[in-house]
Amino acid sequence: MFRSAPLVLLAAWSLSVALAGCSPPSTVSAARGREVYQTCQPCHGNAAGGRHDLGAPALAGMADWYLRRQLANYQSGMRGAHPDDLEGARMRPMAKTLYRKQDLESVVLYLAALPPVKPPAALAGGDAAAGEARYALCATCHGPRGAGMPEMQAPRIAGQADWYLYRQLQKFKSGMRGAHPGDAMGAQMAAMAQTLEDTTAMKDVVAYVRTLAP
Repeated sequence: MFRSAPLVLLAAWSLSVALAGCSPPSTVSAARGREVYQTCQPCHGNAAGGRHDLGAPALAGMADWYLRRQLANYQSGMRGAHPDDLEGARMRPMAKTLYRKQDLESVVLYLAALPPVKPPAALAGGDAAAGEARYALCATCHGPRGAGMPEMQAPRIAGQADWYLYRQLQKFKSGMRGAHPGDAMGAQMAAMAQTLEDTTAMKDVVAYVRTLAP
């Protein structure tokens, strides 16, 4: 069962969705995206910088194609359907509220235009120097400075919360994420996560990524 804080947020979200549902469809715009984002704000924060206590990552400044793909993955059940993925279980119904294409595209437009927010360090351990050597393999897709590579369908990871990056590596490594037969990009990342043999290796890579500017 979810903790009380997420339950309160979910209740508040349900009310806001009910009210938003009374609004007529609109055209794609950042202004509309800001309105739609109010249902996301309780978990992802005012500036879309994420919340560690709720397992919600920073979204500000993420590439529009990546945000769009992940929302679609949540909507289809390609992501967040694993029974152990509590964060995904919270995100799936949120993504499904964006059934109007105009609203989905508007919130993507709004988030992609926000300046990146680098969350404070929260993960204990990790050797950045050791992680730099390990990151060489990650750089093939995410770029030498972690800025992401659209041609590889790999998002920016520089500036993302260290706890979130570590948690995603755990999910990919365990099969909680990237195991769906239709998730080609996730499968690729799951295979890469297997090259990090233990928690020390994962924390080292994350510690190095933390040194990169968003």
